[in-house]
Amino acid sequence: MGSTLAHILEDGGHSVAIIDRDPQAFRRLRAGFRGRRVTGIGFDRDVLEEAGIESAGAYVAVSSGDNSNIISARVARETFGVDNVVARIYDSRRAEVYQRLGIPTVATVRWTADQILRRVLPEGAEPLWRDPTGAVVLAEVAYHPGWIGTRTRDLEEAAGTRLAFVNRMGETLLPRHDSMVQEGDVLHVMAAENDMDRINKVLSGAPEEDH
Repeated sequence: MGSTLAHILEDGGHSVAIIDRDPQAFRRLRAGFRGRRVTGIGFDRDVLEEAGIESAGAYVAVSSGDNSNIISARVARETFGVDNVVARIYDSRRAEVYQRLGIPTVATVRWTADQILRRVLPEGAEPLWRDPTGAVVLAEVAYHPGWIGTRTRDLEEAAGTRLAFVNRMGETLLPRHDSMVQEGDVLHVMAAENDMDRINKVLSGAPEEDH
């Protein structure tokens, strides 16, 4: 994960420093990597300073340990004042706690499970994205053919939800005030997870006559 992010960021024109307690880990970096390689622990202040934390625009903690990641992310933010920090967390319950403390987290196991389920279950059965608490999801929804030709705002009102975006013939569109549902549209909603059953039930049936 660390080497992949480092390469992507460097390709995007950013300067990058990698910290790892195992110097052999740097072998995962490509031969032409121009960033710093710092051997040490990611929450050690001297190590962070050697890596250039005092001028860093962002700090990402993606080691294999939840505790190390959250500690180093907090040190980067609270000690060195780095605003953009992200910590990878395997335990989704911890991710929720840290998110509430203001540390953005990526709950690795939950995210991976979602991606796998989206590929083995029927289309739309699993969300495209969920927040770390699991309370809010971005999900593709199936709909009855009767909704074709309906204004998206009327669909939103009937389902009590908000359309996040529409995929139409390979393009992603943001619904406008006068947008209509067209045949072949793939609809995505942003909603509370515990409201998805109700939304799916409404959209699986034909709209009422006034919609």
